[in-house]
Amino acid sequence: MFHTLAVPVIAAPMAGGPSTPELVAAVNEAGGFGFLAAGYITVEQLAEKITRTSELTSKPFGVNLFAPGTRPTADISSYVQRVTSYAEKVGAVPGDPRWDDDNYAAKLELVLALRVPVVSFTFGLPDADDMQRLKAAGSTIIVTVTTPNEARQAQQIGADVVCVQGSDAGGHRGTFVDDGISPGGGDLYGTLAAVRLVRGAVDLPVIATGGLVTGADVAAVLAAGAVAAQLGTAFLGCPEAGTNAAQREALAEGVRRTALTRAFSGRPARGLVNRFMVEQGPHAPAAYPNVHHLTRPVRATGEVEVMSLWAGTTYPLATAEPAGELVRRIGAELTETINSLAERFPRG
Repeated sequence: MFHTLAVPVIAAPMAGGPSTPELVAAVNEAGGFGFLAAGYITVEQLAEKITRTSELTSKPFGVNLFAPGTRPTADISSYVQRVTSYAEKVGAVPGDPRWDDDNYAAKLELVLALRVPVVSFTFGLPDADDMQRLKAAGSTIIVTVTTPNEARQAQQIGADVVCVQGSDAGGHRGTFVDDGISPGGGDLYGTLAAVRLVRGAVDLPVIATGGLVTGADVAAVLAAGAVAAQLGTAFLGCPEAGTNAAQREALAEGVRRTALTRAFSGRPARGLVNRFMVEQGPHAPAAYPNVHHLTRPVRATGEVEVMSLWAGTTYPLATAEPAGELVRRIGAELTETINSLAERFPRG
């Protein structure tokens, strides 16, 4: 499927609002491939998004599900106290630090019933029965991986494609298990290194993601063996994206550095550094999604210094333009890069 895209660009699933039916449709119509994010929304909301997307584009699109994890064992009581104190300062009431599986079973049943063409998983693996049911429904299965070992596990359970996430990526790390110690929850590889290592470990098509913004970036990962490039941060400034206004402004300013943190969700994620990340990050436990629910009302205040401003390392290179124009421009840049290299290194 991804070998035949007119432009080998995939709009990443971005939970929390940015991924909209309008964004997916615009990317599809320009020759790329778009994903809806099922995370953090109800089954009813997901059904509405899938229906709306089908109305806007006749081309296939994907849905991303959060693979259900295990209940965290970390003691979060001290962090609850810290966030409670912080919430009072910004006029918010902290949320209930509960564990849940993002209503995984019901969302899985929905994508099965609607026969979604492509289903991807983040944070782990579906079980073998779920995998077989999806395949029987005609879905292509993608698993997000961050290491060669995770890629091997994905191949063993029958994944069709792996999406290799490099450490430059914005948003949550797709690691299967957070070690609770290292900044990224485990081994960190740059995007090109991750693609090369995974390509050497498994016999599956590879999608590359992490810090990719330009056509030259896409050319680089294709040269490394990827079949397509998945971009997230690059689409945050598009008018079709549901990106928060405060985050749009912070991205456009382009002056903040990025860092990995557990401060907002209890799982490593890369975002723009702000006051909450600096002050709370060092104390945040590895307790997802408990911490996510705890801090959600604080983040919802819309104050830039307490929001989770997810972004990849190369975010200053991203532009604010319609998604279709962005895809077509990246396609043109890709062709230009390939032609330039062909002229510099002619065959024969």
